[in-house]
Amino acid sequence: MSQASKLRIGITIGLHHEAETLWNNGIKQNAVFLAEALRHCPTVASVVLVNTTATPITAALPWDQARWPTVTFEAAKDNVDVLIELGGQIDAAQTDYLKQRGARLVSYCCGFEYVHAMESMLFGKPLWGQNLFVNQRYDDIWMVPQVANISQPYFEVLRRTDARPVPFVWSPVFLDERTRALPDAGVYLPKTGPRRLSVMEPNINVVKFCLYPVLIAELAYRSRPEAIALLQVTNAERLAKENMEFITLMNQLDLVRQHKAVFLGRHETPVFLAQNTDIVISHQWENPLNYFYLETCWQGYPLVHNAHLCADLGYYYQGNDVSGASARVIEAIDTHDAQAASYRERQRSLIDRYLPGNAAATEVYDTLLLGLMRRTAR
Repeated sequence: MSQASKLRIGITIGLHHEAETLWNNGIKQNAVFLAEALRHCPTVASVVLVNTTATPITAALPWDQARWPTVTFEAAKDNVDVLIELGGQIDAAQTDYLKQRGARLVSYCCGFEYVHAMESMLFGKPLWGQNLFVNQRYDDIWMVPQVANISQPYFEVLRRTDARPVPFVWSPVFLDERTRALPDAGVYLPKTGPRRLSVMEPNINVVKFCLYPVLIAELAYRSRPEAIALLQVTNAERLAKENMEFITLMNQLDLVRQHKAVFLGRHETPVFLAQNTDIVISHQWENPLNYFYLETCWQGYPLVHNAHLCADLGYYYQGNDVSGASARVIEAIDTHDAQAASYRERQRSLIDRYLPGNAAATEVYDTLLLGLMRRTAR
């Protein structure tokens, strides 16, 4: 393919602050990682990030704009052949403009939209009010594999076209940058004495909630109380102060009654791992692949989890088997330090399949782009 015929790609983001942190959610990281991955495709000439909000683009952005150019929609609208709508939505008029130019529009779905919609309606958590705009003119829907089981029909009915799974992409580039100044770059190092257990679920919906990890830690503590120094539950301070159901339930546990549990606010993953953590316990419901798992395992921390799409990482347990999970916690306490370096190397080797430039993932994205441009535009 000649350089002139290669594709110019735009990926949307929705900035809300000039210097937004990358660690409050994964959506901006997702856009950057996808941009990095698509740059490896033979069909791609260039990739830019396209901000769809009025927030100005300044040098305060937490990524290298020479490496990942970031522009407004106005600056991009005449210079992209494909716009991938990921972290910011365009409106009907902007869609029409792109379509008149012959550009293709892809909906890239990396969130659990069905769950968000369901919880919004059931529990009075406003999402869109009367301002819902569901674009009917997507040329394709790409979705990360972990959202397919619960949200694919939701995507397809509302967007009126088929959805297809695409490779999940992650890079340690931001993790490495954030941990560079930490001792030993924030990787896990063998410890002595009782272990600190950490639960870092977001606790903002049912998909990733701290209750089962807390119960796993409780069973491990009942089995080996002398081996566990502390349970730390982040993103749970409000629950522990304001939610009487949560408070009452936690007070049934030995960890709480014996003052071995603390409920904390929000923390950046790489720093909290490096400064506060020996073992991470996680549980997901319809979220079997997540940046948090990759960040934790890349740094060599023992991750006890039930994410079946990456069951070869960390210390896996099935479903809601809290007893089996507590046994894996004990296993990590007893055996992890003896193999800490080889564990970290093995995790990084396994995570290679998600990295930008992975040959199999690059081929899939290249094929998707070729098919997109060959089909008649909607």
